[in-house]
Amino acid sequence: MSTIDLGQLADPNSPTGDSGAGTGRKGLKRVFPHVTPKLWVGAGMIAAIALFGLVFPFVVQNPQAISDVGLSAPSGEHLLGTTQTGQDVFAQLAYATRGSLLIGVLVGVVAMALAVVFGVIGTYVGGFVDEAFSLFSNVVLVIPGLPLAIIVSSYVPQKGLVVIAFVIVITSWAASARVLRAITLSLRSRDYVAASRVSGEKTWRIVAVEILPNVLPVLASQFLFAVIFAILAEAGLSFLGLGVSGQFTWGSMLYFAQNGLALRLGAWWWFVPPGLMIALLGCALSLMNFAIDEIINPKLRDQTRAGVSRADRKRLARAEAAAGTTEGATA
Repeated sequence: MSTIDLGQLADPNSPTGDSGAGTGRKGLKRVFPHVTPKLWVGAGMIAAIALFGLVFPFVVQNPQAISDVGLSAPSGEHLLGTTQTGQDVFAQLAYATRGSLLIGVLVGVVAMALAVVFGVIGTYVGGFVDEAFSLFSNVVLVIPGLPLAIIVSSYVPQKGLVVIAFVIVITSWAASARVLRAITLSLRSRDYVAASRVSGEKTWRIVAVEILPNVLPVLASQFLFAVIFAILAEAGLSFLGLGVSGQFTWGSMLYFAQNGLALRLGAWWWFVPPGLMIALLGCALSLMNFAIDEIINPKLRDQTRAGVSRADRKRLARAEAAAGTTEGATA
């Protein structure tokens, strides 16, 4: 999750803050041109994984088709080998990528929608609504997520993608709502928000035009965190046998590989691909999250733009100290 400096967000002189009416509409133009290589690399990796999950399910064979090949290593006919029942691992990986991405995106969208309702709209309205929303968010926040997901999932007979996504989203929105609430508390006291309120602007327009553009970088960061959390949570549930029924995901592939003794039999092609896909997606989302951190935090952005890292500063300090010692000895 991103580290957020509320002081910088609240500072009118900060590049991410606003100091006048209507500047919220210019927030996107001012903030998002500051892209970094991390953002491009992360976005490229995510695009490649998404393209694989969207296109290849229409190209590969039926992932549930059983053949008499048995457990076999990768070959020209089966790029990632086969399982004990002769099922093509590459075909399973293609369908599993689509299933895991669908769960991640669905959980991310629903969780962010709830976070905006409870963290932004409720906070801006204030009064009893804010107190009630805040209390409910705090209650949900302290509920242990994985045990609750295990309990709910164990009592659901037919577990499709939507059901599993609903189980995961129950406890994945409260933390984001708390972060957005803290930022909205600062934004609603700004002069331009007060001016919009006095001029008779409707509540929905003030929230949509003046507040949401200023929390958009934080919202994007929270969305990425919710996506990777959903994919990891689904993988954990599937590994325990409580995941999606009748459809492939990365977690279900690991579950079947574990039940088929793939590790003991040395069938690396069965469990390495889904684990590698989870790791690659997590790396890509982390790179994008780091890039968003630099957008939110002007100090990080300035350091990246100047190309000065902490190690470079230490080496420069040691060089200056050595030069000073040499001059002193010469004198």
